[in-house]
Amino acid sequence: MTAAAATAAYEYEYFKVTFPAEYVALVVIDRPEKLNAFLEVMWLNLRQIFRQLSHDPDVRCVVLTGAGDRAFTAGLDVQAAAADGAITGAGRGDVARAAAKIRRHILEFQDCITAIEKCEKPVITVLHGISYGLALDISLASDIRLCTSGTRFSIKEVDIGLAADIGTLSRLPHSGLPLSWVKDICLTAREFNGQEAIAVGLVSGCFESKEVAVEKAVGMARVIGRKSPVAVQGTKEVINYSRGRTVEEGLNYVAVWNAAMLQTKDVKDAMLAGLQKRKPTFEKL
Repeated sequence: MTAAAATAAYEYEYFKVTFPAEYVALVVIDRPEKLNAFLEVMWLNLRQIFRQLSHDPDVRCVVLTGAGDRAFTAGLDVQAAAADGAITGAGRGDVARAAAKIRRHILEFQDCITAIEKCEKPVITVLHGISYGLALDISLASDIRLCTSGTRFSIKEVDIGLAADIGTLSRLPHSGLPLSWVKDICLTAREFNGQEAIAVGLVSGCFESKEVAVEKAVGMARVIGRKSPVAVQGTKEVINYSRGRTVEEGLNYVAVWNAAMLQTKDVKDAMLAGLQKRKPTFEKL
């Protein structure tokens, strides 16, 4: 498939999907005039994009960022959400029925972000500029997080009268970060920058500009894309499974997983390439 044909297969409103290198997809949130703030259709399209990428044999790694220089995303478009009652549940009937509808609504939006985590391919998120609320939900569902020194992080939900419910409060406590710091940023909604993010370990790289950060991310994705997709996808699966489980459970799971996956010809191809001092190539998965 040509790059143009591949791009055409991913035509979604408010997103641009391109393929800057072999086996690498670049997903760009594309509503820069509104700081890439999310409307409901954007949540749904994000889920569809990552479900499609997950099964695309021509993709082995995904880079996600936002259009423009001002923001990765300012989070939920609060004005639009308030207008349609998505936040308050206005006009939904009595309390029990309104609660049931709001719960379903929240669960669906959670699922849209979890699609990033469930994507079989590693996802590298590059944050820059304003990265509020939903930006943290998205990046914490990703596998690798990079940012710029000028990134302005904030978990803003307490400032609009609610507890963050799309993933940040559930994933941050499992991220290995100090719980005092986690509660600090969640309870105060204060801004913090890229230097603080890398100092505590929220991101694994902090760069001087968005352009450099995206370049680094694509380079990393290119490296991952040259490796066995069987090995890469298995590694992501086992790491994600093992989080929050005992070592014994993780060891048993990887034993069962590799009982099948070690039979791949990729192992033989990789070992032979190493002996012959050449770069291996692997079939699509």
